[in-house]
Amino acid sequence: MTSEYYPYSKFTRVWIPDPEDVWKAAEIVKDYKEGEPVLHLQLEDETPLEYPVGPKSNPLPFLRNPDILVGENDLTALSYLHEPAVLHNLKVRFLEPNHIYTYCGIVLVAINPYDQLDIYGEEVIRAYSGQNMGDMDPHIFAVAEEAYKQMARDERNQSIIVSGESGAGKTVSAKYAMRFFATVGGSANDTNVEEKVLASSPIMEAIGNAKTTRNDNSSRFGKYIQIGFSRHYNIIGANMRTYLLEKSRVVFQAEDERNYHIFYQLCASASLPEFKDLGLTSAEDFTFTSLGQNIFIEGVDDAEDFEKTREAFTLLGIKDVSQSSIFKVVASILHLGNIEICSERDGESCHVSRDDVHLQHFCRLLGVDLPQMEHWLCHRKLVTASETYVKNMSSQQAANARDALAKHIYARMFDWIVEHINNMLQTSSKQHSFIGVLDIYGFETFEINSFEQFCINYANEKLQQQFNSHVFKLEQAEYIKEQIPWTLIDFYDNQPCIDLIEARLGILDLLDEECKVPKGTDQNWAQKLYKQNSSSAHFQKPRMSNTSFIIIHFADKVEYQCEGFLEKNRDTVYEEQINILKASQFQLVADLFHEKSDTAPPAKSSRVNVRSAKPTPKAPNKEHRKTVGHQFRSSLQLLMETLNATTPHYVRCIKPNDNKEAFSFDSRRAVQQLRACGVLETIRISAAGYPSRWTYPDFFNRYRVLVKKSDMTTADKKLVCRNLLETLIKEADMFQFGKTKIFFRAGQVAYLEKLRADRFRSACIQIQKTVRGWLARVRYRKIRKSAVTLQRYGRGFLARRLAEFLRQSRAALVCQKQYRMVRDRRVYLRVRRAVVTIQAFTRGMFTRRIYREFLLHHKAMIIQRSVRGWLQRRKFRRARDAAITIQCGFRRVRAKRELKQLKIEARSAEHLKKLNSGMENKIVQLQRKMDDQSQEFRAQRDQLAVVNASLGTEVKLLQKQLEQVRQQGGANQIASLQEELAKLGEDLQGATADRKRLEEEHGAEKTGLQLRVEELERENSLLKSEKEEMNQKILQLTNITQVDGGDASQREASLQTELDGERQRYQNLLKEFSRLEQRYENLKEEMLLSKFQPGHRRNPSNQSSLESDSNYTSISMSEVGDTEDAIQQLEDLGMEKAAMDISLFMKLQKRVRELEMERKRLQANVDKMEELAKRTDTLQSSEPRSPTSEQENADLAYNNLKREELESENKKLKNDLNDLRKSIAERASRSDSSNELQDSYNLLLSQLKSANEELDARKEEVLILRTQIVSAAQLQENNQRIQEENKVPELNNSNEPLDRDEALKAYHGLCESKNTLQDWCYLNEDGELGLAYQGLKQVARLLEAQLQTQLRQHKDELDALHTQIELQRDDIEKKTELLNFTASLSPEAQVEFSIGQEITRLTNDNLDLKEMVEKLEKNERKLKKQLRIYMKKVQEFEASQAAVESSRSRPELTRQVTVQRKEKDFEGMLEYHKEDEALLIKTLVTDVQPSMVSATVPCLPAYILFMCIRHADYINDDSKVESLLTATINAVKKVLKKNNEDFEMTSFWLANTSRLLHCLKQYSGDEAFMTQNTSKQNEHCLKNFDLAEYRQVLSDLSIQIYQQLIKVAEATIQPMIVSAMLESESIPSLAGVKPMGYRHRSSSMDTDAGGPASYTLQALIRQLGQFHAVMQEHGLDPEITGQVVRQLFHCINAVTLNNLLLRKDVCSWSTGMQLRYNTSQMEEWLRANNLYQSKAAATLEPVIQAAQLLQVKKKTTQDAEAICSLCTALSTQQIVKILNLYTPLNEFEERVTVSFIRNIQNRPQQRSDPQQLLMDTKHTFPVLFPYTPSALSLETLHIPASLCLDFLNRV
Repeated sequence: MTSEYYPYSKFTRVWIPDPEDVWKAAEIVKDYKEGEPVLHLQLEDETPLEYPVGPKSNPLPFLRNPDILVGENDLTALSYLHEPAVLHNLKVRFLEPNHIYTYCGIVLVAINPYDQLDIYGEEVIRAYSGQNMGDMDPHIFAVAEEAYKQMARDERNQSIIVSGESGAGKTVSAKYAMRFFATVGGSANDTNVEEKVLASSPIMEAIGNAKTTRNDNSSRFGKYIQIGFSRHYNIIGANMRTYLLEKSRVVFQAEDERNYHIFYQLCASASLPEFKDLGLTSAEDFTFTSLGQNIFIEGVDDAEDFEKTREAFTLLGIKDVSQSSIFKVVASILHLGNIEICSERDGESCHVSRDDVHLQHFCRLLGVDLPQMEHWLCHRKLVTASETYVKNMSSQQAANARDALAKHIYARMFDWIVEHINNMLQTSSKQHSFIGVLDIYGFETFEINSFEQFCINYANEKLQQQFNSHVFKLEQAEYIKEQIPWTLIDFYDNQPCIDLIEARLGILDLLDEECKVPKGTDQNWAQKLYKQNSSSAHFQKPRMSNTSFIIIHFADKVEYQCEGFLEKNRDTVYEEQINILKASQFQLVADLFHEKSDTAPPAKSSRVNVRSAKPTPKAPNKEHRKTVGHQFRSSLQLLMETLNATTPHYVRCIKPNDNKEAFSFDSRRAVQQLRACGVLETIRISAAGYPSRWTYPDFFNRYRVLVKKSDMTTADKKLVCRNLLETLIKEADMFQFGKTKIFFRAGQVAYLEKLRADRFRSACIQIQKTVRGWLARVRYRKIRKSAVTLQRYGRGFLARRLAEFLRQSRAALVCQKQYRMVRDRRVYLRVRRAVVTIQAFTRGMFTRRIYREFLLHHKAMIIQRSVRGWLQRRKFRRARDAAITIQCGFRRVRAKRELKQLKIEARSAEHLKKLNSGMENKIVQLQRKMDDQSQEFRAQRDQLAVVNASLGTEVKLLQKQLEQVRQQGGANQIASLQEELAKLGEDLQGATADRKRLEEEHGAEKTGLQLRVEELERENSLLKSEKEEMNQKILQLTNITQVDGGDASQREASLQTELDGERQRYQNLLKEFSRLEQRYENLKEEMLLSKFQPGHRRNPSNQSSLESDSNYTSISMSEVGDTEDAIQQLEDLGMEKAAMDISLFMKLQKRVRELEMERKRLQANVDKMEELAKRTDTLQSSEPRSPTSEQENADLAYNNLKREELESENKKLKNDLNDLRKSIAERASRSDSSNELQDSYNLLLSQLKSANEELDARKEEVLILRTQIVSAAQLQENNQRIQEENKVPELNNSNEPLDRDEALKAYHGLCESKNTLQDWCYLNEDGELGLAYQGLKQVARLLEAQLQTQLRQHKDELDALHTQIELQRDDIEKKTELLNFTASLSPEAQVEFSIGQEITRLTNDNLDLKEMVEKLEKNERKLKKQLRIYMKKVQEFEASQAAVESSRSRPELTRQVTVQRKEKDFEGMLEYHKEDEALLIKTLVTDVQPSMVSATVPCLPAYILFMCIRHADYINDDSKVESLLTATINAVKKVLKKNNEDFEMTSFWLANTSRLLHCLKQYSGDEAFMTQNTSKQNEHCLKNFDLAEYRQVLSDLSIQIYQQLIKVAEATIQPMIVSAMLESESIPSLAGVKPMGYRHRSSSMDTDAGGPASYTLQALIRQLGQFHAVMQEHGLDPEITGQVVRQLFHCINAVTLNNLLLRKDVCSWSTGMQLRYNTSQMEEWLRANNLYQSKAAATLEPVIQAAQLLQVKKKTTQDAEAICSLCTALSTQQIVKILNLYTPLNEFEERVTVSFIRNIQNRPQQRSDPQQLLMDTKHTFPVLFPYTPSALSLETLHIPASLCLDFLNRV
């Protein structure tokens, strides 16, 4: 070291001892010269102190490290390595950033936080998996990953040794290590070994942990868990060894301590039904659980923990019966402790009452004999050489024997449970390697130390020896590797202390020997110890005691009390009691006490090939029982052999305080544990050599500021570093140059840091000087410029003020002039208005006076007129009343006379004759009328016979013609077939017309919907305008802006999030389905490999595709017959078979169609006759109306009436047939009894027969109607002739005296209302009124039915209107309520509420529209399906026709077809034979490589496959379509499984699968997918099949391929992310380097591979560019490409941010600058590739904000507010973590203060932060495959010859 530098100079900081804080910081205020007795110091509170210094008694104090090194991850990175530096570093890390883990070389120091920390989640495990130990922040997962990695790399077993005192967190650390192994090395099969390993923890905690004064969950035993791994490093099994269970706790607990948890858990659950027979109550009632006087633990529910224990038992496969037996044993121990032993009077004997309830429970639960147990609890058997006798025991001896029995029972049960757990964790597979986790007690020292503390400290001595040896070996290996000369480092060797304990005639040997003596005592043993070991340096005898001894351990002196050593070592249990338990009737209890072989080692130990470094102590004689000390020594020796055969990793757990306070650090307690656990010994070994180590590049980057410019000429950094150190440090022994590193002695790094800081300080002064001068000049220029500007503006202001004054003066004159004018004018107008008002009132007064005079005269005249009129009327009424009275009297006299005369005449006979004369005439007329009607009926019957005869002759003629046609044969058959073909063509044209009509209707509905959508859009625009107006009002009232927009955006974001969540869940389910399908295929392949089974197997994809193919009917519509045949078939088949005969239903449909056609034909004939009648009416309209024309009109009216009746009857028949169809369908779909089927089909037959009879009757009526129409025309001509002859209309001489004619005349007269009153009188006189009444009655019925129908319609419409009115009324009420509610809100809330209401309304409207569209689409699909069926029939007919023609002239037809095919255009279809399908799939899918089709059209295989599908659809071959699609999907899955790590192949098939999916949509025929098609593409649509279900299957397959693509891409870029984003220097010379201690040591790296690979940002961008180029080359949709890039950018962001949150060395200002530059380069790449709109840049927002957080100021409250507003994408937990990790690289930077971090934590956050600290690297965004139709025409597609698809024919 240079002479200029002396460490103890002014301003140097040191550590001095302190009784309270152990070490206290101070600063030297005066330079110290060697030899001075006093060092002048100043404490941190500015208190001066003179520190005495002496060469022997009080050496110089320890030096403090620079602030830049405080808080390091690794203690070995400190420049000064000593106790105060280690303690201070741990304290700073624990209290300020709350880091509980710190490296100390190879040791991980873990401080118990006494708080729950979110640093053990799944994401943290994934972040540490695969990382080097020093690359991340210290963590238990880093140690576990290092062990796992070295096991896989070095093929060597590993061990993790977790030690520490009670309450330090050993068990939790071991548990987290096992959780890491269970997660990273999960079992390869479904055995779930890792879950069983983790499930063993609750059981072992229940039976082996207890509450102590230092820990609520203290492990009272040691355990070593071996986790076995296979060759693929998957967990296959585990094994557990236990050490030194504290059995004395079963029968004794100190104050405020508890027994083992299982006792309290069982008592807390004693009320459960299954535990009623245990006889348990509260734990306070039992002696063994109440000695500690506190049976509860704060925050612990024993009943809940008991349920977890039972669940763990079940998971490990321990049956309920065995569990019940275990609980009985536990309960019996509690009852055993409560057995009361009564002493006899002599004091030498005792007894137990047989009525003791607890004794009864004890014997019942264990199944032993009660009298025997009662006897041997109070007696013992003594065996001598000659005799055996029974001896009484005193009450104290019996109590001791009882307690010994309880301890023995519990220990045996503990061993049994451990053994069964090991059996459940074992596996039949061969174990390749293992990792052991040792959770053992640390060094213990109490006020009273007994046998347990002696054994614990003995084990720690052995472990410390192994630890020291291992650390020394690592240091030696490091020096040898770096080729550095080294001297032997002297380290503490505790072998003498170990020999004192375990050597021949050592403490354990003397203890065993004393136990063999019949009357050996603890005092005798103590005297032997004093005599034998007094010469040992590690053994001392206390001055004031003869029953204790002191051992000087490596950690501290410990005084042990000899009392109880012999008893605990013997562990005596009387054989008689054990024999009783062996005879238990319960098998488990008997098994507990069967002796095992003395020499049998544990099951798993045979697998570890170890060799002991020392000879094993000789085993004692077999006839003597092994003592506890001997057993412990043997198990400890076996443990050390196992550890020596493995690579150890150390975790030292520290307890920060004894009060269990969260993040409270007691320095005195921590120092005690650091000394005891060996951490300081590691520091001492490191400090004895070269503790500070730098690689040459890191040293050069850090200290190149000290290099002169002339020394930088060489490019060899190693030479530059060598020259620099030789210049700066003169003492050559202070550093050494290794192969890859520079090694420094302690303190040299601090000296270099001081030189670097001085150089930076001088450079800063130079920069400050220059900058301040520049700032002063800039300030002067600003002041000068400001002065000139002020002068200019001041002069301008004065000039403007003068001009303003002149303008104001002129304006004042103008204002005065105008004011005076207005004032005078107002006076004039006021006077004028007053004069006019006076004149008006005066004139009105005179006018009203004249009016009142006229009014008085007028009223007088009215009174006079009224009085005179009243007098005249009274006079008239009196005269009229007198005349009426006279007339009445005269008329009464005359009437009486006439009445008397009429009575006389009524009694005479002549009157009766006159009355009867008219009646006889009427009877004669009616008789004549009846004769005429009978003649007319006979005439009609004759006409009917004539018609029947003519019809018979016609039928015979037709039969003859039919026979002639049959005889003519084949020639006429072609003509008939052609006629039938023409008919079918007409039917096809009709179907096409119907289709067009339906399409027009659908188009009209679609147009209506579009109009409705436009209306909604207009309403939306109006609402938007209203919203803008409201926003303007709100802006006028308040100055708060951007509230509504923010809420709307939040709602939109929430809706989008929900949509993404739904997609994510669907895709996660799909991912799980693909995983299960993959697993199914793997299992199937394994089965095929293991055993071949012939036969056909169908995989799940086949099944799914087959199940989805049920859209088409299998019934041919051409196989129909007549109705009579159908009825005959019904009668022949029987009822049950006919129920399932669908062809019968088709025949009935055919019959209905024939009836409908017949009706239409008859309707057409009737219409023609009506037109003919209308023409005759128009010809005769010019002539005068006559009775004959009225007769014709009556006939036509009758015909119309008859036709309407026929139509109504026909409709009735149709309705009956429809009901018949429904009943058939319902009966066919049910499975009722045979009686119901019989009844239903009888009803069917009767209805069919009645329908046929009714139809025949209607046919006859139609024929009669035709003849009547003809006869009506003839009658019309006859009537015209009669009219010409007679010229007089006579109704009595009509030639048709039918009732029909007369009724129709009456009907016609009623309808036209043109008959006169004389006509009606004439009819009445002629006797025709009754007939007319009958006709009117029929007409009235018709009218009444029509009126009733209209009335019902009107009523329905009225009800509907009432309903609408009610709805409108409710709507108005709701709107009124909403309006009132809205009026009561604030303006902001009104806008928000209105927007919400409008969004709700629009959403409901959209849902209604969607339902309408779905219904229309459903109807359209139904019609299309029917149309396809008709087309299929036509094609079948054409095919049969072509087959007939080809069979007649085959050679000529073949040549003609060939010529026609050559002339045809290519229709974009490919034909292949069924047997070539496998070859097609093999060529296009299995064997195709992306390079083979790289020069062709993208996605060529998808187009070819679709063209083959089109041809199969064209020929209507559903099996071919199904087979091709299923084979394609299965082949794609197999190819992807084979190439599951090939990005190019995965991208290729993702593009082709999505293109095939788009083609199926584009050519499906659905209008939604045809909007962008060309006319030619619309012609290529599928005709026969709806492949919607296959589209769904392909969509799911595309999602699976997309997920595989993301997985492959992430696996490729994940190793590059950290190096490229955080470690590479994208901006040269920016990053600073700090000493990293243990990081990049050879043990943490793969030495064979040459260290970890280093990637730059350009390499990462280049890899992304390759991915993008491959996806573009394969024609992947740009939207999908954007989603892939977005997912990869999310992975980059998550991995980068997670590493930033877990690495302190990268949390610096320079890293923030570097990271910001890297993210900007990534964004530039997105812009260059047109991917910025893919939302990929938004995924980088957390990393960008983290980089900005590293760069912003972090001091004031304003800075805290700025950080909270800036880092919106980071959670508060992440912000605090980054601030805690922030590390200055130079002394000029400042650390973030604790108060600033607390300010950030306490600041209220307006966001919902996630609970986890790290981002989810496995998160997958929901993928969306947008529909992108192809512009490529299929007919233009060219297939290259290189594909070898010659077997495909272009169609």
